Amino acid sequence: MPLLVLVRHGQSEANLANVFTGWLDVPLTPQGEEEARAAGRKLHGLRFDAAFCSTLLRSFRTLELILEEIGQPAIPVYATDALRERMYGALQGHNKLEAVHEYGAEQVARWRRGYDDAPPAGESLHHTLDRVVRYYDDTLVPALRAGRNLLVVSHGNTLRALRMQLDGLSVPEVEAMEIPTGAIRVYEFTPELVIQAVHDM
Repeated sequence: MPLLVLVRHGQSEANLANVFTGWLDVPLTPQGEEEARAAGRKLHGLRFDAAFCSTLLRSFRTLELILEEIGQPAIPVYATDALRERMYGALQGHNKLEAVHEYGAEQVARWRRGYDDAPPAGESLHHTLDRVVRYYDDTLVPALRAGRNLLVVSHGNTLRALRMQLDGLSVPEVEAMEIPTGAIRVYEFTPELVIQAVHDM
């Protein structure tokens, strides 16, 4: 039975600084590196045929540490822009509290959590879902149909979008969702790609 394992990257320096990160390429903090290793320890014993991450350092480094921890550093790894974090546009690089002061708490909350609300020159969660689901359908689904176990390390909003698709979440449910750094979700599929079990680690 094929597996799909989703992991959010470990804490980044921008997470620690409470900054809108988006496509900024920032490294993991020491805590983030430990969160990545801890995820690897939880996944010990699972065997993966391929791994996927975004082209941003915090995603790639988390995947690298997980693969080291589980003793599978040589499996094929595919880094793609399709799995990048949501683009935060004009908010990118700005402290979240400063953004609240400038734009107001209600507006910032809509930009952060809203499904269709995009910050200036940025993506909405809906836009993010469109590119992520396209990649899932075009790349991950054929591999799962071939019986392969896949590991995906990505970002909070990217994974919210993918989980909306996989879990059949409503707009209010996905708007309320928070995915902690280092969090793991495992999907077990039948050969026909029906989800038969889901669990968090």
